[in-house]
Amino acid sequence: MFGYVVPLYSRLSASNLSIYRRYYCEGCHQLKSGFGLLSAATVNYDMTFNAIMLNSVSGAGSDIRTTRSSPLCVMRRPSSSSNIMRRMAAYTVILTKWELMDDRTDHRTMKSNLASMALNRAITKAEKTHPEYDRAVGDGFTALRLMEEEGCSDPVRMGRTFGEAVAGPLASLAGGRCSEHLSGLLRELAAMVYVMDAVDDLDEDYMNGTFNPYLQNCTDFQNKAEYISHNIYSITSSMRDVMGEAVRHYEHVREEMGAEVGVTDNIIRYGIPDSAKRVLSGNSAAKASLKNALFNHKGRNGATQDA
Repeated sequence: MFGYVVPLYSRLSASNLSIYRRYYCEGCHQLKSGFGLLSAATVNYDMTFNAIMLNSVSGAGSDIRTTRSSPLCVMRRPSSSSNIMRRMAAYTVILTKWELMDDRTDHRTMKSNLASMALNRAITKAEKTHPEYDRAVGDGFTALRLMEEEGCSDPVRMGRTFGEAVAGPLASLAGGRCSEHLSGLLRELAAMVYVMDAVDDLDEDYMNGTFNPYLQNCTDFQNKAEYISHNIYSITSSMRDVMGEAVRHYEHVREEMGAEVGVTDNIIRYGIPDSAKRVLSGNSAAKASLKNALFNHKGRNGATQDA
C-alpha cells in the first residue's frame, strides 16, 4: 500500500510482471487524467488486482502499453479506453475519501487533514460521477462504525460486512458474468485485508486508543509481537478460513477469465499468503492505510521500481 493484495515477485515470470506493471501504471495514469496529478498518489495494489480480474472476466481487452518507469512517467496519458480502468480510478478516489474520513473520526492527524484538502476536487468529481459507489462505500463504513460501537471483537465478520457492501458494485463491472463468485471473492478479499490491517495496527491503535477488534477482549496488551505470539493459532486459523473461501470463489472466477490468469494466480496463491506471513512476523512493508496516500510514494511504487 499500499496494498496487501500484491504479487510475490520472486515467483512472477517476466511476462506476467510486465502485465502487472502495465495495469499498475495505467491505474496511475487514469487517476491523473481523470482526477488530477495528486490523485495519482492513491494508486494501490488492491485496486490493481481488481482491475486485472474484472477487465479479464468482462472481456474488455484493453490495449495497455508498457510505461518506462521514471519520475515523470505519471504525466503520460492513459493508453487504455477500458471503461473498467476509468471506473476503477474513480472508485479508488472514492475509497480514499472514506478511508480519510474514517481516520479523522478515529484519530485526527495532520496527514489525513492535508490529504483530504489536497484531494478535495478529485473527491468531489468522483462523488458526482459515481454516486452509487460512493453510497455503497459509505454504507460499508457506516456498518463498520456501528459494529465498533457495539464492541465487536470479530475482525472476520467486520471485514466481510464491509466487503458485502462494496463487492456488488465492483462485481457488476464484469457485466453480470460469474457475479455470485465475483462478489464472494471480493467480499473474502476485503475480509482478509481487514484482518491483516487489524493485526498490523495493534500497536498504533493501542497507543492512540482507537478501535481494533483484537483489543476488545484483551486486558493485558503488551505489544503487537507479544499479542501475535500468544494468539498465533486463532489469528492464522481465521486467515486460513477466509483465504479458503477466497480461493474457492476464485477457482470459479478463473474459469471465466480470458487472460492474465498467471498474474492473478500468483497474487491469490502466493502474494496474499506472503503478505499475511509478513504481517504476522512484523515485517509488513505494505501498510494498507490510505491516510499515508500522499506521504509514502517510494514504498507504494515497488511494482514499478522492481520491474
